[in-house]
Amino acid sequence: MNLTVALQRKLESIGELNNEAIAALERLPLRVVDFARGDEVASDGAVSGNCCLLLEGFMHRHKVLRDGGRQILAVHFPGDIPDLQSLHVPTMDHALVATTGCRAAFIPHEPLKQLTHEAPAIGDILWRDSLIDSAIFRTWIAMMGRKPAVDHLAHFFCEVFVRMAAVGLAEGNECRLPLTQEFLADTLGISAVHANRSLQELRDTRSVRFDGRRLTILDWERLREQAEFDPTYLHLRRRPDFDPNHPLG
Repeated sequence: MNLTVALQRKLESIGELNNEAIAALERLPLRVVDFARGDEVASDGAVSGNCCLLLEGFMHRHKVLRDGGRQILAVHFPGDIPDLQSLHVPTMDHALVATTGCRAAFIPHEPLKQLTHEAPAIGDILWRDSLIDSAIFRTWIAMMGRKPAVDHLAHFFCEVFVRMAAVGLAEGNECRLPLTQEFLADTLGISAVHANRSLQELRDTRSVRFDGRRLTILDWERLREQAEFDPTYLHLRRRPDFDPNHPLG
């Protein structure tokens, strides 16, 4: 997926871009780099001079504690700029890691800052993206602190599917989701055994099918009800439908 397609799909899912704005984005200098699964794209404590645009594959943000415990903070798909905050706070307070083999484009801060000043519409939509990122963080904190693990997992699946569908990465009621049960455990802040048990509960209700490679939504209404999922916090322009007979929203 090239820069125009990946970034345009993402930004147009949350705002409007005219042809002039798209052309301005295309003129940004960038450096494309391939990463293997597990590679650190940006290290905790490093000072960044670029923003990373994910073109292909998956990335995640995490924090590793002294005892080796890992907390997944966010999951990212093509079109996302996971470290957009580095444009104004360049010292990383967490790590950005390749969840799978992936390809990314690095955009130097200075040309991107200059573009946001010269084209305020682009600055506005990038600011909106940062605010939505914060809304997702708040929702994750609330789910982790106040919901049973199985409900939290149901909510995670709902969010992932809607976010991917919004940028054209879902196929019918399925999307690619190459995440291990250990990864899910570190996302939910629970043990791998507890994550496995929660996943089995969702399978038993025939809400989802998940094999560590693909997520299939079998019963959207049941899954959404269990999760108490309301996509308002994602602030999408349109709520995508994965099944004409079962619209999201």
